[in-house]
Amino acid sequence: MMPAPLVEEASRLDVVERAWSALRAVPDPEIPAISIVELGVVRSVEAAAEEVHVCITPTYSGCPAMAVIEADIRDALQALGLQEVSIETRLAPPWTTDWIAPEAKAKLRAFGIAPPGATQSRVEISGISPLRRARSVPCPRCASTATSLLAQFGSTACKALYRCTACGEPFDYFKPF
Repeated sequence: MMPAPLVEEASRLDVVERAWSALRAVPDPEIPAISIVELGVVRSVEAAAEEVHVCITPTYSGCPAMAVIEADIRDALQALGLQEVSIETRLAPPWTTDWIAPEAKAKLRAFGIAPPGATQSRVEISGISPLRRARSVPCPRCASTATSLLAQFGSTACKALYRCTACGEPFDYFKPF
């Protein structure tokens, strides 16, 4: 028989892994092709006694989907029988598109959204918009780089609207930041 502290530690780790597994199944409300874990919104999951604590970072501070994400997190964890759920929103360090999992970028492309490239490590002063610094944005449908910006904002504030001149299709581009 294991001593009580080891049993408690094993149980805590099991709860944390089950929580992560449940959160991997929670889709982003604005981009349901990827989960909130793949998007990099979920930063940590901890368990202590009867409580599960989840730390999240919004993709930007005014993200209107955060209330839905918090409710979905609570619902997913309560479905596991974890009734005491606390959710902390942490703004620092700010979320970056570099936190999007590589497999999520492939899912974005398959969903028809051009995924962001890597962000620059130094501050760019040539313009406030990351779109002014963008090279070419490959079309997620035909992979052509013959694309043009139609609007700084697409279906959500974190995306821009582009059109492919090769296949003629419009598409969202997840802006790097």
